[in-house]
Amino acid sequence: MIRILLAEDDLAMRSYLKRALEKAGYSVVAVASGVEALPLMKIEIFDLLLSDIVMPEMDGIELAQHCNELSPQTKVMFITGFAAVSLRASRDAPQARMLSKPFHLNDLVMEVERLFEDELVAQL
Repeated sequence: MIRILLAEDDLAMRSYLKRALEKAGYSVVAVASGVEALPLMKIEIFDLLLSDIVMPEMDGIELAQHCNELSPQTKVMFITGFAAVSLRASRDAPQARMLSKPFHLNDLVMEVERLFEDELVAQL
């Protein structure tokens, strides 16, 4: 089962995304900040870091940079509602996927499926 670490500071959005991804068949650990996510990356293996970019204390881009150092095989996808922040993320983490808010949950699930389609086909 694909394991996702979700870092989203908005409680309603975090709960909404977690439920949708679990309903789609993914294992999701959800945290409220990059500061909460970082220790988990040190002790657990995740297939995907799904992170809001704009968060207090540690933004999603900094979290993704730590993720790349700790677990280079972990894929990264950002979610954001800020166009300017999206441009910065594209520059600072070019390997990461970007999903702009607002988005439909089906769009999120489809993007996650696209990230892992090779692995899913190999499991069949």
